[in-house]
Amino acid sequence: MTGYFLSQLADYVEYHRDPRNCAMHVFGIIFLFLAAILPLTMWPVSLYGVPTTLATLMVLPVLIYWLVLDATLGLAIVGAAGFLLWTAAMIVDHGSVTSTWITAAVLVVIGVASQIVGHRVFESRQPALVDNPSHLLLGPMFVMAKLFIALGFRNDLAAIIGPAARLGSSSASSYPANRLSEPPRS
Repeated sequence: MTGYFLSQLADYVEYHRDPRNCAMHVFGIIFLFLAAILPLTMWPVSLYGVPTTLATLMVLPVLIYWLVLDATLGLAIVGAAGFLLWTAAMIVDHGSVTSTWITAAVLVVIGVASQIVGHRVFESRQPALVDNPSHLLLGPMFVMAKLFIALGFRNDLAAIIGPAARLGSSSASSYPANRLSEPPRS
Protein backbone atom coordinates (compact mmCIF):
# COMPACT_ATOMS: atom_id res chain seq x y z
CA MET A 1 0.00 0.00 0.00
CA THR A 2 1.43 3.36 -1.01
CA GLY A 3 1.38 6.67 0.87
CA TYR A 4 -0.18 8.22 -2.22
CA PHE A 5 -3.03 5.73 -2.03
CA LEU A 6 -3.61 6.44 1.66
CA SER A 7 -3.71 10.22 1.15
CA GLN A 8 -6.03 9.94 -1.85
CA LEU A 9 -8.27 7.52 0.01
CA ALA A 10 -8.47 9.86 3.01
CA ASP A 11 -9.58 12.68 0.72
CA TYR A 12 -12.03 10.44 -1.18
CA VAL A 13 -13.68 9.36 2.09
CA GLU A 14 -14.65 12.97 2.80
CA TYR A 15 -17.00 12.85 -0.19
CA HIS A 16 -18.47 9.48 0.77
CA ARG A 17 -19.70 9.64 4.35
CA ASP A 18 -23.29 8.52 3.92
CA PRO A 19 -23.75 4.73 3.67
CA ARG A 20 -26.54 5.21 1.11
CA ASN A 21 -24.15 7.12 -1.14
CA CYS A 22 -21.61 4.31 -0.75
CA ALA A 23 -24.28 1.78 -1.73
CA MET A 24 -25.16 3.86 -4.79
CA HIS A 25 -21.48 3.85 -5.70
CA VAL A 26 -21.22 0.07 -5.59
CA PHE A 27 -23.86 -0.23 -8.31
CA GLY A 28 -22.80 2.89 -10.19
CA ILE A 29 -19.15 1.89 -10.43
CA ILE A 30 -19.98 -1.65 -11.56
CA PHE A 31 -22.45 -0.39 -14.18
CA LEU A 32 -20.05 2.26 -15.48
CA PHE A 33 -17.14 -0.19 -15.69
CA LEU A 34 -19.30 -2.68 -17.60
CA ALA A 35 -20.61 0.09 -19.86
CA ALA A 36 -17.05 1.17 -20.67
CA ILE A 37 -15.81 -2.30 -21.58
CA LEU A 38 -18.95 -3.56 -23.32
CA PRO A 39 -18.47 -1.84 -26.70
CA LEU A 40 -14.72 -2.56 -26.61
CA THR A 41 -15.50 -6.26 -26.22
CA MET A 42 -16.93 -6.27 -29.74
CA TRP A 43 -13.45 -5.71 -31.25
CA PRO A 44 -11.34 -8.86 -31.26
CA VAL A 45 -7.56 -8.43 -31.40
CA SER A 46 -4.62 -10.79 -31.40
CA LEU A 47 -1.78 -10.17 -28.97
CA TYR A 48 1.24 -12.28 -29.88
CA GLY A 49 -1.08 -14.83 -31.43
CA VAL A 50 -3.41 -14.95 -28.42
CA PRO A 51 -6.99 -13.94 -29.24
CA THR A 52 -8.43 -11.31 -26.91
CA THR A 53 -10.49 -8.15 -27.14
CA LEU A 54 -9.76 -4.46 -27.14
CA ALA A 55 -11.55 -4.29 -23.77
CA THR A 56 -9.01 -6.57 -22.14
CA LEU A 57 -6.09 -4.58 -23.55
CA MET A 58 -7.59 -1.25 -22.45
CA VAL A 59 -8.30 -2.52 -18.91
CA LEU A 60 -4.78 -3.84 -18.29
CA PRO A 61 -3.11 -0.46 -17.50
CA VAL A 62 -5.84 0.41 -14.99
CA LEU A 63 -5.59 -3.00 -13.34
CA ILE A 64 -1.82 -2.57 -13.05
CA TYR A 65 -2.38 0.89 -11.51
CA TRP A 66 -4.73 -0.61 -8.90
CA LEU A 67 -2.26 -3.40 -8.15
CA VAL A 68 0.49 -0.83 -7.58
CA LEU A 69 -1.71 1.23 -5.22
CA ASP A 70 -2.53 -1.80 -3.06
CA ALA A 71 -1.74 -5.36 -4.09
CA THR A 72 -4.49 -7.04 -2.05
CA LEU A 73 -7.30 -4.74 -3.14
CA GLY A 74 -5.86 -4.71 -6.65
CA LEU A 75 -5.98 -8.51 -6.88
CA ALA A 76 -9.59 -8.50 -5.73
CA ILE A 77 -10.41 -5.92 -8.38
CA VAL A 78 -8.61 -8.02 -11.01
CA GLY A 79 -10.98 -10.86 -10.08
CA ALA A 80 -14.03 -8.59 -10.29
CA ALA A 81 -12.80 -7.14 -13.59
CA GLY A 82 -12.33 -10.67 -14.95
CA PHE A 83 -15.93 -11.45 -14.09
CA LEU A 84 -17.14 -8.21 -15.71
CA LEU A 85 -15.03 -8.87 -18.84
CA TRP A 86 -16.62 -12.32 -19.03
CA THR A 87 -20.08 -10.76 -18.55
CA ALA A 88 -19.38 -8.31 -21.38
CA ALA A 89 -18.26 -11.18 -23.62
CA MET A 90 -21.50 -13.06 -22.90
CA ILE A 91 -23.60 -9.99 -23.69
CA VAL A 92 -21.71 -9.42 -26.96
CA ASP A 93 -21.84 -13.11 -27.93
CA HIS A 94 -25.59 -13.39 -27.34
CA GLY A 95 -26.74 -10.03 -28.66
CA SER A 96 -26.51 -7.84 -31.70
CA VAL A 97 -24.31 -4.80 -32.17
CA THR A 98 -27.35 -2.61 -31.60
CA SER A 99 -28.39 -4.38 -28.41
CA THR A 100 -24.80 -4.14 -27.11
CA TRP A 101 -24.71 -0.38 -27.67
CA ILE A 102 -28.18 0.06 -26.15
CA THR A 103 -27.14 -1.97 -23.10
CA ALA A 104 -23.99 0.14 -22.73
CA ALA A 105 -26.01 3.37 -22.99
CA VAL A 106 -28.54 2.20 -20.39
CA LEU A 107 -25.70 1.17 -18.05
CA VAL A 108 -24.11 4.62 -18.43
CA VAL A 109 -27.38 6.39 -17.64
CA ILE A 110 -28.05 4.21 -14.59
CA GLY A 111 -24.43 4.39 -13.42
CA VAL A 112 -24.18 8.17 -13.71
CA ALA A 113 -27.63 8.66 -12.20
CA SER A 114 -26.70 6.56 -9.18
CA GLN A 115 -23.55 8.64 -8.65
CA ILE A 116 -25.49 11.91 -8.96
CA VAL A 117 -28.27 10.79 -6.63
CA GLY A 118 -25.72 9.49 -4.13
CA HIS A 119 -23.90 12.81 -4.00
CA ARG A 120 -26.74 15.30 -4.42
CA VAL A 121 -29.39 13.59 -2.32
CA PHE A 122 -27.40 11.77 0.36
CA GLU A 123 -24.19 13.82 0.62
CA SER A 124 -25.45 17.23 -0.52
CA ARG A 125 -22.17 17.95 -2.26
CA GLN A 126 -20.49 17.51 -5.61
CA PRO A 127 -18.66 14.29 -6.54
CA ALA A 128 -15.00 13.96 -5.57
CA LEU A 129 -13.86 13.68 -9.17
CA VAL A 130 -15.05 17.23 -9.89
CA ASP A 131 -12.27 18.50 -7.63
CA ASN A 132 -9.78 15.76 -8.34
CA PRO A 133 -10.25 13.84 -11.62
CA SER A 134 -7.91 11.07 -10.43
CA HIS A 135 -10.69 10.06 -8.03
CA LEU A 136 -12.42 8.52 -11.02
CA LEU A 137 -9.90 5.68 -10.73
CA LEU A 138 -10.10 5.57 -6.94
CA GLY A 139 -13.79 4.65 -6.73
CA PRO A 140 -13.30 0.92 -7.34
CA MET A 141 -10.50 0.82 -4.75
CA PHE A 142 -12.76 2.57 -2.22
CA VAL A 143 -15.63 0.14 -2.83
CA MET A 144 -13.32 -2.87 -2.57
CA ALA A 145 -11.73 -1.45 0.60
CA LYS A 146 -15.21 -1.03 2.14
CA LEU A 147 -15.99 -4.66 1.28
CA PHE A 148 -12.71 -5.91 2.79
CA ILE A 149 -13.31 -3.88 5.97
CA ALA A 150 -16.88 -5.19 6.26
CA LEU A 151 -15.53 -8.75 5.98
CA GLY A 152 -12.89 -8.00 8.65
CA PHE A 153 -9.88 -8.32 6.33
CA ARG A 154 -8.40 -4.82 6.29
CA ASN A 155 -8.47 -3.19 9.70
CA ASP A 156 -5.55 -1.00 8.60
CA LEU A 157 -7.89 0.75 6.16
CA ALA A 158 -10.73 0.89 8.67
CA ALA A 159 -8.83 3.66 10.47
CA ILE A 160 -9.17 5.79 7.33
CA ILE A 161 -12.55 4.64 6.00
CA GLY A 162 -14.34 3.37 9.10
CA PRO A 163 -17.11 5.21 10.96
CA ALA A 164 -14.84 6.40 13.78
CA ALA A 165 -12.50 8.08 11.33
CA ARG A 166 -15.40 9.78 9.58
CA LEU A 167 -16.85 11.14 12.79
CA GLY A 168 -13.56 12.48 14.06
CA SER A 169 -12.30 14.12 10.89
CA SER A 170 -14.77 16.18 8.92
CA SER A 171 -12.31 18.52 7.23
CA ALA A 172 -9.53 16.24 6.01
CA SER A 173 -10.24 17.17 2.41
CA SER A 174 -7.31 18.84 0.74
CA TYR A 175 -9.82 20.97 -1.19
CA PRO A 176 -10.81 23.77 1.22
CA ALA A 177 -13.76 25.02 -0.83
CA ASN A 178 -15.45 21.65 -0.44
CA ARG A 179 -14.92 21.00 3.26
CA LEU A 180 -18.00 20.79 5.34
CA SER A 181 -18.47 23.79 7.57
CA GLU A 182 -17.65 23.12 11.18
CA PRO A 183 -17.13 25.20 14.30
CA PRO A 184 -13.56 26.39 14.96
CA ARG A 185 -11.48 23.99 17.00
CA SER A 186 -9.94 25.17 20.22
